[in-house]
Amino acid sequence: MDFRDTPEEAAFRAEVRKFIAEEGHKARQRDDDGERGFFGGSKEWTKALAARRWIAPAWPKEYGGAGLSVMEQFIFNWELAEARLPRPGGIAVGFAGPTLIVHGTEEQKKKYLPGILSGEDIWCQGYSEPGAGSDLASLQTRAVRDGDDYIINGQKIWTSGGHLAKWMILLARTDPDAPKHRGITYFIVDMKSPGVTVRPLINAAYTHEFNEVFFEDVRVPRENIIGEENRGWYLAQTTLSFERSNIGGSVGARQAVEDLIKFARENTTNGQSTLAHNPAIRHELVERYVEAGVAQMMSFKIVSIQAKEGVAPGHEAAVAKLYGTELNQRIYRTGMKVLGLYGQLDAKTAGPTPPMRGRIKYMYLRSIANTIEGGTSEIQRNIIATRGLGLPRA
Repeated sequence: MDFRDTPEEAAFRAEVRKFIAEEGHKARQRDDDGERGFFGGSKEWTKALAARRWIAPAWPKEYGGAGLSVMEQFIFNWELAEARLPRPGGIAVGFAGPTLIVHGTEEQKKKYLPGILSGEDIWCQGYSEPGAGSDLASLQTRAVRDGDDYIINGQKIWTSGGHLAKWMILLARTDPDAPKHRGITYFIVDMKSPGVTVRPLINAAYTHEFNEVFFEDVRVPRENIIGEENRGWYLAQTTLSFERSNIGGSVGARQAVEDLIKFARENTTNGQSTLAHNPAIRHELVERYVEAGVAQMMSFKIVSIQAKEGVAPGHEAAVAKLYGTELNQRIYRTGMKVLGLYGQLDAKTAGPTPPMRGRIKYMYLRSIANTIEGGTSEIQRNIIATRGLGLPRA
């Protein structure tokens, strides 16, 4: 794999770095309400990205994106990750927008895409249910036709940002007699509709990211269907951007290990640093650093497939997801060993300056979910076995 920039890519990388130098401080600002945006950065940072069409840089220019190539998108994500800066957008940019671009009507595109591209509208995803997680096609939320509306009843769970979202992309069953992968329709739901109830789910790290959402006789206009009735399952597989390398995650893993190494060098006990007096910790940190390098190589492999072959990754993405999320858990287990009792502190309990800003405690607890969300490790292993290795399903 040769990742030397072409002259055009080098010029683009320089442009991104210049932008970061001039505007990056805005990402760390607090908005008037004292909070940063749910999906990262302040409103001023979002505006700065939007002005360059970098909220959804991989989208075609005719739909308001920057029309970046696969490698330019990769460089953009890489540079932001190296600078530890967030990309706003979340589900709006990653799922809702691409689905609308491919399958939506012109009226839907005109109505919804501007709010996504400005960074103003937060979207959430109504997929998982209490009895339909990895086996999503078994979902039971029902949508029944009533004139020009559909009446929706059911429940969704693990809805990230549902308490802040303006819109939801929702999968609901419209034909209960059809095979489970059929008979599902893709809806856009106004989260302020009567009958929508959002309840918080507090995770192990004691933060509010997830929610459970209940639908009780919620009316959704027929015009809010994306694509064809009963074809929602196939729409749910849509993604426009080939950029699935997760370079941001692999860079973040390396940076986390580097931060732990720095702490272990500077933290002393009886005049000796943690690295000096604890060889087991030293060896573990070396292992984590090598593993983070492997994760970055996986990202390079995926983007090389995308750039050269023009196809989205299959089992390669599953390998990277499986490896990256399990590595994340190993890194923060190591982090708890490096920090010792300091690892139990966070900014809420120890004031404004606990070691490493209390991040290790939070990530140690938060990483529990990494191997579940976005497809469990078991699901990733099945994909690798069947699609990558050609093993039989049974």
